[in-house]
Amino acid sequence: MTKFKKLQKLFSIHKIDGYIIPKNDEFFGEYIPQTKDKLKFISSFSGSYGFALILKKTNYLFVDGRYTLQAKIQSGDMFKILTIPKILPSDVLKNKKISIGYDPKLHTELMISRLFNNSFCKLVPIKKNLIEEIWTKKNTNKINKFYKLNNKDSGETSKSKINKLSKILLKNKINLHFVSASENVAWLLNIRGADSDFAPIPNSYLMLNNKNKKIYFFCNLKKIDIKLKKILKNIIIIDINLIEQFLLKIKNEKIQLDASTCSIFFKNIIGKNNLVVQKQDPIYFLKSIKNKTEIKNIIKTHIYDGAALTKFLFWVKRNYKTKRISEINAQKKLLKFRKNNKTFKSLSFPTISGTGPNGAIIHYKATKKSNRILKKGDLYLVDSGGQYNFGTTDVTRTISLENKKSKIKNIFTRVLKGHIAVAEYKLKKNTCGSEIDKVARKSLNQINLDYAHGTGHGVGYFLNVHEGPHAISKGNKVKFREGMIVSNEPGYYEKGKFGIRIENLIAVKKIQKKLKFINLTIAPIDKSLIAKKLLNKNEVAWINKYHAKVYATLKKFMNKTELKELKYSCLNI
Repeated sequence: MTKFKKLQKLFSIHKIDGYIIPKNDEFFGEYIPQTKDKLKFISSFSGSYGFALILKKTNYLFVDGRYTLQAKIQSGDMFKILTIPKILPSDVLKNKKISIGYDPKLHTELMISRLFNNSFCKLVPIKKNLIEEIWTKKNTNKINKFYKLNNKDSGETSKSKINKLSKILLKNKINLHFVSASENVAWLLNIRGADSDFAPIPNSYLMLNNKNKKIYFFCNLKKIDIKLKKILKNIIIIDINLIEQFLLKIKNEKIQLDASTCSIFFKNIIGKNNLVVQKQDPIYFLKSIKNKTEIKNIIKTHIYDGAALTKFLFWVKRNYKTKRISEINAQKKLLKFRKNNKTFKSLSFPTISGTGPNGAIIHYKATKKSNRILKKGDLYLVDSGGQYNFGTTDVTRTISLENKKSKIKNIFTRVLKGHIAVAEYKLKKNTCGSEIDKVARKSLNQINLDYAHGTGHGVGYFLNVHEGPHAISKGNKVKFREGMIVSNEPGYYEKGKFGIRIENLIAVKKIQKKLKFINLTIAPIDKSLIAKKLLNKNEVAWINKYHAKVYATLKKFMNKTELKELKYSCLNI
């Protein structure tokens, strides 16, 4: 019996006509372990965002613009692939009076209302997850311990962070604050864990009682050793399995929770006997502003990471004609270069290693089936990052494998012009991401080209590679503040042909009383793809200045051959 038939057999037991399967687990983290990836199990889709809707006769897979191509390749034979927000489940189910089941622990009210608004469907919460009912898997029972960050690495004590949060809650007359996002618990308590392959996340929840300043920390008790218990002596640590009965005991309180990460399951329990205030968790904004210690450590991290990436790019250019380098070989080699640094912990997301037409798949992941050999005449796009002690990186470089096409050089240069426009943007007190996004696209838009993703996302400090609330995107209205880090990554993708993206991380810094972006990423940009005639004097000066910094910073890490290559890569254009 196929997994679809097994699932549909459960429909009659629960009296439903369909079932929703999201990508996330109960902690709503960006990257989840393979053993919890229910969407991949049912659909074979491996992207970081999407959800399936299984009906009795039709299977739908909804993804955003980054993943449309990938989803068609991985899941198109069993699923109808639909791109959101162009098409939502409410569009597909508009006139159907049917019952759709879902796991309330894996969905937020916000998510459900956005997706199923205006449909006639009856949404049925089912406490038992139906995928877990049909999925036979090995239980690894691996316990990853939580650990404390030193104050010298965090730059601020947990006590200081709690006081900041407490003041905000007091101002808003909030008695209790429920923290449902694990990365926010990590920031507040200055702890980290290993519950994600790509971020040092400690899967957990937290409740702050702002009246008596008590903190209740819910986690798997096996992840807390005696040493950490002593450090967290003022925190009340509770078994995560007891959270439901703990929350049910709270009555007649005003409790704040975040609608974007608090599940329907928890929201309903909290709301049973209390007044619920749904607001964005203030920790997101506090966490987005990095302190001086964090910025100092992040700069150092980017030097290590830049050295590894640069060595790799030179290796590719030197060897692709004589050795059969595949996309998978290449990403393994890059990981090897990163691992040479003792402070490297893990990748910060799955490496995107795409050549030729695969470069056009925005969040491509090379598989045995899709794996292409790097060959003369193509472009090679590599988007990757690392988690280091302490800092998180994310960088994209597109390199020429002796591509001679003037069309590609012209497009690459327009992407570069957008990248420079962001890096040089004159920030004001009220500048937000939506303003900057326009200048990033301007040069491409002049020849009717664009890209189907935002220009930049916030980045964590030895935490998630994608974090908010700020971003450089069409709808983001969060004002930039000193200490915020954001990616700068305009691109262009031609389906079935090639992809181009240039990405650096940049930080907001106050220089002579003015806010400016400073570059964090240190790695050469491929000059052989630049059409200089399209650049103005300031853009040429920016590239030359950037490359002078790359050379001065990285030369001590290079061997003799690499030093020659670095010198050539960083010469003035």
